[in-house]
Amino acid sequence: MLDNASPRDRDLRRNALPEEMAVALSFDGSVQAVMMATPGDLEDFIAGFALTEGITRRCPEPEIVAHGDGIDLRVWLDPADGHRLARRRRTMAGPVGCGLCGIDSLSEALRRPPRVEADLSLPVTDLRRAEAALRRAQPLRDRTGAVHGAGFWQPGRGLLLVREDVGRHNALDKLAGALVRSGIAASGGAVIVTSRVSVDLVQKTAMIGASVLLSLGSPTTLAVATADAAGLTLVTGAGSVAPNLHTHTHRIID
Repeated sequence: MLDNASPRDRDLRRNALPEEMAVALSFDGSVQAVMMATPGDLEDFIAGFALTEGITRRCPEPEIVAHGDGIDLRVWLDPADGHRLARRRRTMAGPVGCGLCGIDSLSEALRRPPRVEADLSLPVTDLRRAEAALRRAQPLRDRTGAVHGAGFWQPGRGLLLVREDVGRHNALDKLAGALVRSGIAASGGAVIVTSRVSVDLVQKTAMIGASVLLSLGSPTTLAVATADAAGLTLVTGAGSVAPNLHTHTHRIID
């Protein structure tokens, strides 16, 4: 019975549960992806997805249509972007653990992102500061203990934006959209994520133009190789005493 439970058990039982539902991302009347996601910051979500997937950098405000089974985010592209998307149309069905499920070709899954050109210098002391700031700025994680976070850290200004989601790649897409919609250039700071680093997170970070990706988790071998090829600085264990500097370490300075 609850009255006989320890204080710790009672605290655990009071934890809220995160929402998760199907969110369809539709462009020009066709569904491009259906993601299992947290139903918040949806305007940021579709704008960021459109950017990181190379669909458009000028994503208009979506029409948000609620259904019994989920939410449909609908956007109409300008003719040039719509024509380009029609040539590379693909459909994804992405559970929370994967940002690549349903891609219909190996070349699409392993696409090489554009090379990062930003020349950012990030003090090594900012690594722990960014990690601590991100952990303080996750209200949904504090309530549920079950979501990922993605934040944008700018040297001299601190943590400017944070987005959360049950899917790690969704959180990053929401952050990307928030940056675009806020008019903040990703080249001026570092992306920091709470999750492990898989290749899709590296691809998305490079697509938005950020030159540094910090993570509290570990990377895959493919993520490191892709970051190296893209000119992206990848640092994992960002909040630890001895962080791991994997690629293009010249951007991390004493």
